[in-house]
Amino acid sequence: MNIKSLLLGSAAALAAVSGAHAADAIVAAEPEAVEYVRVCDAYGTGYFYIPGTETCLKINGYIRFDVNFAFGDGTDNPATGKGGEDWNVRTRGQVQFTAKSDTEYGPLTGVIVYQANYRGPASKDGALSPSGAQNATVLDTAYIDIAGLRVGKFVNWWDNDFSGEFDITNSGTTSFNTARYQYEANGFYAGVALEELGGNGFAWETGGNDLGIDAAIGGKAGSFTYEVLAGYDVDADNFAVRGKIGADIGPGTLGIAAIWADGPSAYFTKGEWTVAAQYAIKATDKFTITPGFQYTGNVDVTGLAGEQEFDGGSEWRAGVTLDYQVVQNLAAKLAVTYVDHDSDTSTVGASYTGVTGFFRLQRAF
Repeated sequence: MNIKSLLLGSAAALAAVSGAHAADAIVAAEPEAVEYVRVCDAYGTGYFYIPGTETCLKINGYIRFDVNFAFGDGTDNPATGKGGEDWNVRTRGQVQFTAKSDTEYGPLTGVIVYQANYRGPASKDGALSPSGAQNATVLDTAYIDIAGLRVGKFVNWWDNDFSGEFDITNSGTTSFNTARYQYEANGFYAGVALEELGGNGFAWETGGNDLGIDAAIGGKAGSFTYEVLAGYDVDADNFAVRGKIGADIGPGTLGIAAIWADGPSAYFTKGEWTVAAQYAIKATDKFTITPGFQYTGNVDVTGLAGEQEFDGGSEWRAGVTLDYQVVQNLAAKLAVTYVDHDSDTSTVGASYTGVTGFFRLQRAF
């Protein structure tokens, strides 16, 4: 056998072996196309399309650190004669999910807000309260909104109070299970809501209808804003009316509010009538100073549950709020308020003076 024959035989053998292996070869599948997250700018910044859908989602929230303080007669405990807690610290984390999509009736919106709050062991006249009692994760907000109709748990119009922290212009609880309709056009809005008021600590609502009827009109014309709202508590058979205006004047914004109530209700419990004013001064691009004042007449409450009325006494408040934007998404706030509560009753501790306030750091995202 010569060299030529040997080479030809080797080549034929290699070709046969290569053909056999080629028949058994594994062919890699083509990679599937990956759908990357797409920005959705139809509803503003921060939205993105949920992959595989035409629904836009936005995730935002904040982390808040508060140091609250109170000094004076208002912190004393009349039952023991001892001074009460004069400061505490609270931490909160909040996350909000907002989903939007287009329909033939306009945008369909869904909002879910969760809050996690923590406050450590606190002293109450020398007794420590367990930290577990200060911990709570709550469903703060959850609602569906389409074509002006909103149903779910959310804050009502009464929550739209002053930017300063000195005033009391609602009963403190402003979030209820609610069915609401609101019309909006050209800077004007008007609406009506049915609210479930039960479970908010109002004695007259035990075993009652737990129903509130809330209505509002308001709007904006240039730098002028206005709002008039009313709430009727069915079980208390009392209602409250609030008017509020705002206007850019000079270097700041003036705000004035007034409330009248025919008796304590889920909407206002602090007095028969009150007037409040503030002036938010934009000192720099980052620093705002907001002094404010409030006077409330007939703060004493008399009568049995369900038949209560305001009768005598007064209160005035004066305070200032300092807001500073440290850096983008990080803000600091200091609020200090002096309170003089004068009651006509002889109840121990019914009249008091003192200072309340808080310091806050908040990181938004």
